[in-house]
Amino acid sequence: MNVTSLMHKASVGTAGGLLITSGLLLSTAVPAAASPTDRSPDCTEVKCVALTFDDGPGQYTDELLDTLEEHNARATFYLLGSRVSSYEEEVERMAEQGHEVGNHTWKHDDLATLSAEQIQDDLDHTDKAISEITGRTPATMRPPYGSLDDTARGAIDHPMMLWDVDTLDWEHRDGDRILDITEDETRAGSVVLFHDIHRTSVDAIPDVLEQMAANDYHFVTVSYLFDHELEAGTAYSNARPE
Repeated sequence: MNVTSLMHKASVGTAGGLLITSGLLLSTAVPAAASPTDRSPDCTEVKCVALTFDDGPGQYTDELLDTLEEHNARATFYLLGSRVSSYEEEVERMAEQGHEVGNHTWKHDDLATLSAEQIQDDLDHTDKAISEITGRTPATMRPPYGSLDDTARGAIDHPMMLWDVDTLDWEHRDGDRILDITEDETRAGSVVLFHDIHRTSVDAIPDVLEQMAANDYHFVTVSYLFDHELEAGTAYSNARPE
């Protein structure tokens, strides 16, 4: 995908806090986040998808990293800053293995309930905690619950990454349902939402990777999926071509 590719914006509304709307964007680049460097797929020629994991790191993250490494898959982790110091080795490993490490706020507050100053302080605090371990400031952030209002949109100085496939893994804790939702709803350019703090989600990922690979999907970070052409202050849900 290149700068002339069709990219999709997202806005928050109903249906679980997320209402997807589409539009065209030709944006300026932000600094590249960690992404595949060896055997990188050309997402203009093959089907690419971004698997994303929220609310960690946690006790199952290291196992998930083992699985991703075994399948030569890259993912994006949206971390809570309050948890980072307890899992420094896992966070360092994410960066070393070419995964993207994103900002998911300090402790999962709803940004639509905070002032602009509170939002900026929260994201800065989280950026610092992550960059002290990885050596890199997160290139993207994900608002908890996908919740944004005008104040939040004006205060956030990162590209805001939402999703177009919600596995609802936090709710049903069912590996078979995770697999079915991923298979039924994912398309080339999708951003898929999981939570690596749940045992059932991490246990489902080997089957997810095998099934999707059998359907010719390649697993890349969100910044790579969008060819690093993401605009600060803009919300995205997917990079599906028209």
